[in-house]
Amino acid sequence: MLNTMQHTRTWTDIYGSAHASFEGRAGGHPWLVAAPAELAAGLPEALAAVDGKGTVELIVHDGLTPLLAAVRETGPRGVLVIGKQTLSAGPEVQMSAAVVSDAGGVEYAEGGSFPAWAAPAGLKTGKRKGQNAAASAVASLDVPVIVTTAATLQKALEDWMDATPHGR
Repeated sequence: MLNTMQHTRTWTDIYGSAHASFEGRAGGHPWLVAAPAELAAGLPEALAAVDGKGTVELIVHDGLTPLLAAVRETGPRGVLVIGKQTLSAGPEVQMSAAVVSDAGGVEYAEGGSFPAWAAPAGLKTGKRKGQNAAASAVASLDVPVIVTTAATLQKALEDWMDATPHGR
């Protein structure tokens, strides 16, 4: 019998980013899934199908500041960034400085340099490398990160849980 994740809450943060919380069996770890709006379709269904322990927070964000705030707030065991393709690593990213003033009524600065990143050893993320600003931003906070696609999210999260002590 599968014990899949249950969608427990949906809200919008001060940056205008949509969030959804999912809870699995007791125990486990907190996880964060981050996606831009154009890649977010189907993610709630994929997360609801995950068989695992712990919690998963989904953030649909525009820009890096809302993502960085979500990582700091949730303290996840790892972050799964949704991209157009699965990546195993990426180079340092330079983001031009900008002021965002139209998201959720809050004005904030974006930009800066974010480090190179690599998926945690032992996870099967393929060999493709590529730039991903969200993954580099997460890495700047010393949080493990992978880049996967919406279609492979469920498997990627379950595999990461399986590779983590007390993870699934």
